[in-house]
Amino acid sequence: MTTPLYDDIADWYEEYASETSSVYMDRIRSVLAGLLGEGPGRCLDLCCGTGAHAAELRRLGWTPVGVDLSGGQLRHARSRLPVARADATALPLATGAVPAAVCVLAHTDMPDYPAALAEAARVLAPGGRLVHVGVHPCYVGAFADRSEPERIVIDGGYASREHTLRSWNSVGVRARVGAWHLPLADLLNAVAAAGLVVTRVVESGSGPVPDVLALEATKPH
Repeated sequence: MTTPLYDDIADWYEEYASETSSVYMDRIRSVLAGLLGEGPGRCLDLCCGTGAHAAELRRLGWTPVGVDLSGGQLRHARSRLPVARADATALPLATGAVPAAVCVLAHTDMPDYPAALAEAARVLAPGGRLVHVGVHPCYVGAFADRSEPERIVIDGGYASREHTLRSWNSVGVRARVGAWHLPLADLLNAVAAAGLVVTRVVESGSGPVPDVLALEATKPH
């Protein structure tokens, strides 16, 4: 099982997600809602963290259930949705158990996101949908200097897939827990390798260069 990185900063992240970055999180939830659409049915919140998006899933008519590795994060999440502590690559769910799954702002926390996608595809029912909402793999990462909002400076680190604490933002999440980078081609190939079919892609940003890439993928019948 992967060592949980968020246990030591769980209380800080709870405040960060609900207050410090509330405008950003509202935009994230808008993107999520646009791709996921309305329920009903159970929706797996993969790497749910503190459960910051559970209320939005319920607003859409879904019944959220969460899985995360961090006990510290789940301490906050338990008041928001039913949760289980588990690795994303070994979900405690039966094959075909849920009609929908979401992974929101979590793929850079996993050393093997392709394996997590394959596991998410396993627990999806035929015809089920996965919504991925994550930092943009081309414009957000240790390789991207975003200190000037009108332009992003990309360096050769884009090719690196190693975990790193390097970040242009010294007070954000990544400076505390680091990130694994997954280049765009690797992300899309992982979705396809999981047996899912991409049906929609969305880019979002507060400025001219997007900082979020989201996609909807379906599991064939």
